[in-house]
Amino acid sequence: MICAIHQPQYLPWLGYFDKVAQADIFVILDDVQYKKNEWQNRNKIKTAQGWQWLTVPVIYKFGEKINQVKINNQANWRKQHYQSLSINYKKASYFVQYDPFFKQVYEQSWDKIVDINVYLLKHLLQLLKINTRLIRSSELGIKTASTERLVDICKSLKADTYLSGIGGRDYLDLPLFSQNNISVIFQEYKHPEYVQLYNKFEPFMSVVDLLFNHGQESISILMKR
Repeated sequence: MICAIHQPQYLPWLGYFDKVAQADIFVILDDVQYKKNEWQNRNKIKTAQGWQWLTVPVIYKFGEKINQVKINNQANWRKQHYQSLSINYKKASYFVQYDPFFKQVYEQSWDKIVDINVYLLKHLLQLLKINTRLIRSSELGIKTASTERLVDICKSLKADTYLSGIGGRDYLDLPLFSQNNISVIFQEYKHPEYVQLYNKFEPFMSVVDLLFNHGQESISILMKR
């Protein structure tokens, strides 16, 4: 059984979903330290002027775990994000199809960043028809760190293979996996090109860019090898 493990991200990019799709079980790593200015509270969309950030404002104290970080709801970010999607993708072929889903997401109140991230992930996977089992690391009660933590997660789920991002070659203690009879494979994602709105192709956008432009074809484009 293949296990992949990753922090929850906000409206993730294509490679994130490719990683989920390659795994039998995907662990949402929600009980590790939150990292400021990464992907846990923001992602990119394409506009007529180039790409722009969609950032969820958070109230963060150093050392807090991802599942402890609260959203700053004093800012009117939900309205801003929905308007940004509407303005920049209203001419996309499948915007009308997915608009009701995003409208209800941004009509809801969200307390913690992990809550909206996990909600979006689950429903975006459904739209893409990716059926990988999801579990939060906080449900497993594992207290170790670094590579040992990853090994212990795999062992607790009886996974015999760990799917790592390509950057794992630089920091993983690979012999520790071998000592525990766990194989390691690396995701080497080649970003596909597809038809977008506005001028030249812009890679590494949120998956919403692909969905709004290609609808049901998105999964086959996303996983093109």
